[in-house]
Amino acid sequence: MNRLDERPEPGTPQSGAGENAFDWLVSGLVNGILKLFRIRAQEKTVESLTQFVKFGIVGVSNTVISYLLNVATLKLLEPYHLSWDYVAANVVEFLLSVLWAFYWNNKLVFREKEGEKRSPWMTLLRTYIAYAFTGILLKNGLSYVLIDVMGINKYLAPVINLVVSTPINFLINKLWAFKA
Repeated sequence: MNRLDERPEPGTPQSGAGENAFDWLVSGLVNGILKLFRIRAQEKTVESLTQFVKFGIVGVSNTVISYLLNVATLKLLEPYHLSWDYVAANVVEFLLSVLWAFYWNNKLVFREKEGEKRSPWMTLLRTYIAYAFTGILLKNGLSYVLIDVMGINKYLAPVINLVVSTPINFLINKLWAFKA
């Protein structure tokens, strides 16, 4: 089916087994936007858009968690007046937020397909490796430039970091970390 109006409505029995309320809601949102703008899309395209939107929703929750972890760590280290407190905050944020992202992406975004078998431990390891580039190397390098070179506030720098690292994380997760 390549016409949007020929596709079954989200949540109907024909729309796919294993669909939950989250899938139904996101699928309905994507289909509604496509219908609103009278865009005809192949089913595979709609599936990819839906997956991207789900990743974005998980990403928003992960952004909030990441920022809160970063700020909490900075506040905990504040009495010690450490020049490298933002590095420690980035590491704590990385370790815990990647675990959060892995759990929800595995559960909601990059589910195993029928007949696919992937090791959860290998997927978690790949997720940590994938996020290591953007979560540790890129973010600390960018934090140094933003904070120490450009003089940007260390509470604002993580927000700028997330804008840069999020699209890169999606591609790495989709194309490598969650592959069987």
